[in-house]
Amino acid sequence: MIILIADSGSTKSDWLAIDETGQELAQFSTIGLNPYFHSSNLVEQELRSQIEMTKIAPNVGKVFFYGAGSSSAEMCSIIEEGLKGVFSHAEIHVGHDLNGAAYSTWSGEPAITCILGTGSNSCFFDGTEVYEEVPSLAYILGDEGSGSWFGKRLLRAFLYKKLPQSIHDDFVSEFGLSLTDVNKRLYTEPNPNVFLASFMKFISKHRDAKIVKAWLQDGFGSFLDSHVACFENHKQIPVHFIGSVAYHFSEDLQLACEKRGIQMGNLIKKPIEGLAKYHVECILQ
Repeated sequence: MIILIADSGSTKSDWLAIDETGQELAQFSTIGLNPYFHSSNLVEQELRSQIEMTKIAPNVGKVFFYGAGSSSAEMCSIIEEGLKGVFSHAEIHVGHDLNGAAYSTWSGEPAITCILGTGSNSCFFDGTEVYEEVPSLAYILGDEGSGSWFGKRLLRAFLYKKLPQSIHDDFVSEFGLSLTDVNKRLYTEPNPNVFLASFMKFISKHRDAKIVKAWLQDGFGSFLDSHVACFENHKQIPVHFIGSVAYHFSEDLQLACEKRGIQMGNLIKKPIEGLAKYHVECILQ
């Protein structure tokens, strides 16, 4: 029997096929599958476009999918229906990306686990229950310290002409975006959060600039103050982080943690391998 495990952010999904002993059989990547932006039909179409995935589909006995936006029964059912269209013989489990994050970073002791990627969120995991203290308010109201949050900072500074001239000129040279272009991408086209987060490479390029350093401390500080300090024991237990933003800006994140007396634990860019290990050791036994 093949077991398929998926970790899906808003931008990208990582898939890992293993056997019952945990032996890796194959890896795949698809677009991020978020039920707030994608229908069941689109989920099925995306998976069927992966030739290697369709080849193993008849032999997949279990699917464990953890994704951004899969935070309620209604949202999970959208993903589940799409998966059933491809893996018709499989037992399918759809859960929130927070659960996947907690499982992937589990090291045997209670901890807070945070996601800092396209979006942001946090939870506490004691080895049995995943507990969320405050909700993720997504890219419009929340997502502090995420790619979409920093992307908004960059675009706002550019359009308000608040960027240093050298960064402004580099932005124009690289993207050539007008206000009309930005408004179209944000308000009339799909996945505006992914568009916002796409500017993280540019931000990283200018990470030593004073204005960018200030954004990083503001963003990570806001995240920690809202999504980590909300747990009463946040200074007594490890705080794990997953996601591309946490990984690539780890020094800035570490500084923000140190300022608040927060103990930084595991730092993982992609949780898929940790997820596989957890399922073999704790779920499939």
